[in-house]
Amino acid sequence: MTNSIVILAAGQGKRMYSNLPKVLHPLAGKPMLERVIETCLSLKMDNIFSIIGCKATEIKKTLGKYPVTWIEQKEQLGTGHAVLQALPAIPEHHRVLILYGDVPLISQSTLESFMAETPINALGIITAELPDPTGFGRIIRNPSHNIIKIIEEKEATPKQKCIQEINSGIYFVSAAFLNQTLPTLTNQNTQQEYYLTDIIEKAVKQKLEITSFQPTHYQEILGINDHIQQAALERFYQEQQAIKYLQQGATLADPMRFDVRGNLKIGKDVYIDINTIFEGDVTIGDHCVIGPNTFLRNVFLDNYIEIKANSYIENATIESHAIIGPFARIRGETHIANHAEIGNFIEIKNSSIGAYSKVHHVGYIGDSELGSTVNIGAGTITCNYDGAHKHKTLIGNDVFIGSNTELVAPVTIGEGATIGAGSTITRDVPPNQLAISRIKQSIIPNWQRKKKKET
Repeated sequence: MTNSIVILAAGQGKRMYSNLPKVLHPLAGKPMLERVIETCLSLKMDNIFSIIGCKATEIKKTLGKYPVTWIEQKEQLGTGHAVLQALPAIPEHHRVLILYGDVPLISQSTLESFMAETPINALGIITAELPDPTGFGRIIRNPSHNIIKIIEEKEATPKQKCIQEINSGIYFVSAAFLNQTLPTLTNQNTQQEYYLTDIIEKAVKQKLEITSFQPTHYQEILGINDHIQQAALERFYQEQQAIKYLQQGATLADPMRFDVRGNLKIGKDVYIDINTIFEGDVTIGDHCVIGPNTFLRNVFLDNYIEIKANSYIENATIESHAIIGPFARIRGETHIANHAEIGNFIEIKNSSIGAYSKVHHVGYIGDSELGSTVNIGAGTITCNYDGAHKHKTLIGNDVFIGSNTELVAPVTIGEGATIGAGSTITRDVPPNQLAISRIKQSIIPNWQRKKKKET
């Protein structure tokens, strides 16, 4: 039997108090609905449908790159009504996995186990025992421990509210059963909505087997309805990430101040200090040290690299034994070779820095190629932009650039050349030559500085 997925994502998210659709709010740097879609893709199902309503155009614009069939629910009349919108597109012989766009942490492994353990001719439901079940529908079981009903909290009696087993809303059931039952749902309840949960009672009446499955972590099935819940699930996700990397051998100064918002690979004997953020695809080689308050996005670090405090690095490749920071900013397709040193308050963009080269103090290197063993003095900048176009600065091996120098691109500094401090270089400098461009110093004798008059 083949399978389809229906993701319910039509809610307004009023409690988010935001102009952004609820399912586009991020968890670990990625929209909630995107996380659910990516999990669905990992399951390799036949079809993925997403039911959207509030700000549907914005959702499709943001996530339109994914192979999802978007179905708009014109009126939000409840979860049962939402699933009904997808049924005409789902073959009768399919089984249907029902998920939610605001439940971002449901995992591939949980869903695979859930579907594998749900018999073909059964209705499967994921449940969980919560320490505080407030706000959730409760699972009602008979004395034989069989599920016979789900009661929404607003409809529950005080005794039923004491039940801790809750309904996640995640189901796995045949399309044929849904076609039979969903059109018969009524909205005779306090919300005047068509509850998907009512299919449980209908399954009981049809004597359809109902099975349940519980995830390892109940947080997987929690939804996000406000920013408090969003923050709580963010911290749970990051805690799980920290545990994973600790188990792989990384040393984290404080696992509670460590955030992964992408794909992070860590080698052996890596030390990561507090308040570090990793976005996109980041690889950290063996024996690296990542200083506090550091941000890395789409970065490859080779072995034995030290990133000192308060550094910002994105879209860069850094080779072994390099030292970066503190307070360095590296961005825009930059390549830093082995044993290079980038110091404090240096910005580097779209440039390559050769082996053993040093850019230690306060400067800007943009659209440049530096050879090996180059020394860049404090306060040096490359003037790479003329207001309309970017231009290259080429610096050969073993070049010494004096402090407070401006290199006006396009310009080439030959191998072994020296640039005197305070120079503005606008023409190419031949190899092994000294270039100086500064006015001759003058001394004015008997000069008096002006002073304010006493009043």
